[in-house]
Amino acid sequence: QVQLVESGGGLVVQAGDSLRLSCAASGRTLSSYVVGWFRQAPGKERKFVASIRWNTGIPYYADSVKGRFTISRDNSKNTVYLQMNSLRPEDTAVYYCAERDYSAPNYDSWGQGTQVTVSS
Repeated sequence: QVQLVESGGGLVVQAGDSLRLSCAASGRTLSSYVVGWFRQAPGKERKFVASIRWNTGIPYYADSVKGRFTISRDNSKNTVYLQMNSLRPEDTAVYYCAERDYSAPNYDSWGQGTQVTVSS
């Protein structure tokens, strides 16, 4: 089973700033998988942010982050990144990365999460 470890959060940034999150995978490669980023704000449900199909690099984004966030992957490092620009206070949340097989409907491996706080 793959292990996912997020990093890059854990600090407070100002509105308009940028931040890059990383999701490092270990245990196996991700060549047949989709890696996604989700976020959960206090008192709210966890929501989809972005995903990337590992073998093609095709990204998908939630409407709320289109044009501001970019998901990418580094094959050599088995790592997925989430570049977040023009951050807003409403982006404040715990960010999780997750992985699923390309043919599976649900994500079944999750990281522990990393806090992103955006102040106004």
